[in-house]
Amino acid sequence: MAERLGKYWWVAVLAVLAGCGQAAPAAAPVAVSSVPVSASPVPDGLAALDPCALLSPSERSTAGISVLGKPKTIADARACDWSVPGTFGVTITLDGKNGLSGLDIARKTAKKTKVGTHQAVQVADKKAADGTCAVLLGVGDSASVQIDVSNTTFSDTALACRRAGTVAGLVEPKLP
Repeated sequence: MAERLGKYWWVAVLAVLAGCGQAAPAAAPVAVSSVPVSASPVPDGLAALDPCALLSPSERSTAGISVLGKPKTIADARACDWSVPGTFGVTITLDGKNGLSGLDIARKTAKKTKVGTHQAVQVADKKAADGTCAVLLGVGDSASVQIDVSNTTFSDTALACRRAGTVAGLVEPKLP
């Protein structure tokens, strides 16, 4: 019986981390509740979020995104990518291991700001004028949500920053 619970425990943990929303076996909730909080690589509030569900259809429309997002993984972080053909792309990454202070950001491209109640950093190399911009939102001391925008033309960095700011403003109220 103990070996069977061990199997269900891993199934439950994988289901929670994958965010698949499928029901776990009946014994799983008891086994999952015994997992220490420190074993989770993502803070509880961030772990509950699906990066592709952070933008509703109306919010996607507000941001000029006419396509559905595609889930992906960047390093160990869960992410979602929206690519609007011929226009721009947006990626939202939920990083449960690095707060703003733990991210490697070139000082000359970073500007501290605030989005809603969250500390943030806008990152754009205006000299390169490559049509890319990111808004990084701090979620506590050890997590962040990163919104990256790339214009298809690799030009108009200011427009990329406006787009990243719009998406950050839509996502921020949903963050822990």
